[in-house]
Amino acid sequence: MPVLLDTGVLYALADRDDAWHGRSVDYVGSVREPLLTTVTAIPEAAYLIRDRLGRAAEQRLIRSIDDRELHVENLTDADWTRSAELMRSYPDIGFVDASVIAVAERLRLASIATTDRRHFAAIRPRHREAFELRP
Repeated sequence: MPVLLDTGVLYALADRDDAWHGRSVDYVGSVREPLLTTVTAIPEAAYLIRDRLGRAAEQRLIRSIDDRELHVENLTDADWTRSAELMRSYPDIGFVDASVIAVAERLRLASIATTDRRHFAAIRPRHREAFELRP
């Protein structure tokens, strides 16, 4: 089963000064499953990385996708619908988080790698009582 990475972990992996950097690097280094993110998390992570860390760091993110180190999951029509439902049910979450949850539900994933404990801990997914939040 793939490991689903949210924007916060993608950013933390790139920024050595981020409070989550060490935990994120250790976690990603310890898993043997494919690393996966959503098509919606990439622009958000790329923007933050370029804005705060520069062009070369952003290019490393995109190269990790091109090199197939990080796989990208597109949204289905059902994911768009579920994202809208989640945003209505949980007004504090934005679209990117909602889309990550929708993909995790569709793939029936037990865990999400995220630095956003507040938002993701509040979600009650359709397929289980709660997500296991990593790292």
